[in-house]
Amino acid sequence: MSFHTYMLFVGASLLLCLVPGPDMLFLLGRTIAQGRTAGLCAAFGINLGAYVHLLAAVTGLSALILASATAFTAVKWMGAAYLLYLGVGALRSKGNVAFAAGDVRPSALQRIFWQGFLNDVLNPKVALFYVALLPQFMSAQDPAPVTHLIALGVVGNMVGIATSITYVFLAARLTDSLRRNPTLSALLTKAMGALFVGLGLKLATEKV
Repeated sequence: MSFHTYMLFVGASLLLCLVPGPDMLFLLGRTIAQGRTAGLCAAFGINLGAYVHLLAAVTGLSALILASATAFTAVKWMGAAYLLYLGVGALRSKGNVAFAAGDVRPSALQRIFWQGFLNDVLNPKVALFYVALLPQFMSAQDPAPVTHLIALGVVGNMVGIATSITYVFLAARLTDSLRRNPTLSALLTKAMGALFVGLGLKLATEKV
């Protein structure tokens, strides 16, 4: 793989990471509602989910799912249902569940991490990224296609986690004062819930 091709892939990965999607909106929602630590947990959970997609792409599982209309629809509906579950849970929460960055309990942080993980794993658009984009930067004469495919995937994931962390720190800094106000904090939590419900409905109705 040439250096030029490698840099093209890095640039393409960065542009895709900058485009708003369920993963980005999830980690921003957690950051805005619950602070930097919660946002970082969501980011690392999402990044772990990306490695699941990479493994699936390498083994051919993603291609099989995308080739099967039934399997693809099932994954899409599971992802939509999960987003709706998160959204309804936030909307029905009693009082506010948003806290300053240092006040989120370890058990809540673990839950946010795994929510981010599932949010990414159940996102069919991420599977499309690995199956459709990665091969575009591979050569038919590549002597070690699997090794280079994994390398590209790892680089893409590193770009993704760096972008996510940057978003988390910026969002946390901009919204810190809002989280210190109980009324605004509660509104942020409800807004986060409405956002997840909207994302779930969008995923359920759109053709990916």
